[in-house]
Amino acid sequence: MSDPHRLSPGDTTPDFTLPSDTGEEVTLSALRGKKVIVYFYPAAMTPGCTTQACDFTDSLDSLHAAGYEVLGISPDSPSRLAKFRERDHLTITLLSDVDRAVMTSYGAFGEKKLYGKVVQGVIRSTIVVAEDGTVELAQYNVKATGHVAKLRRDLALG
Repeated sequence: MSDPHRLSPGDTTPDFTLPSDTGEEVTLSALRGKKVIVYFYPAAMTPGCTTQACDFTDSLDSLHAAGYEVLGISPDSPSRLAKFRERDHLTITLLSDVDRAVMTSYGAFGEKKLYGKVVQGVIRSTIVVAEDGTVELAQYNVKATGHVAKLRRDLALG
């Protein structure tokens, strides 16, 4: 079940432009000069994804203070993402990748195990993009709960 598209530290990240829940378009390369945490999750408003999005929201001020932007990407429509933001008071940027093209280019969509079966789906993943657009950290098959705390340790943010 290895995926040839998975990114590794030092790789150049694929650029993308995706619509946010507000309809605004966000382009990764426009954020050059900042560190960007790009995380991929399967579905808005599901328990694990809600936990993860709320954890990122709770950490956003300290992540911003350390120079990081946070982009959460799922295959949900912008209107569903807007409901997710409103329901859970999220402050992170939520982006819609309906055709899963960006997820695929990042190795965050493909074969995964779900309840013992191999299925095609979103692989919960986090890519940390350095200021120059290269991969600083690539984590695949991350757990929704506790991930932000682990990421903060991995990035030496305390």
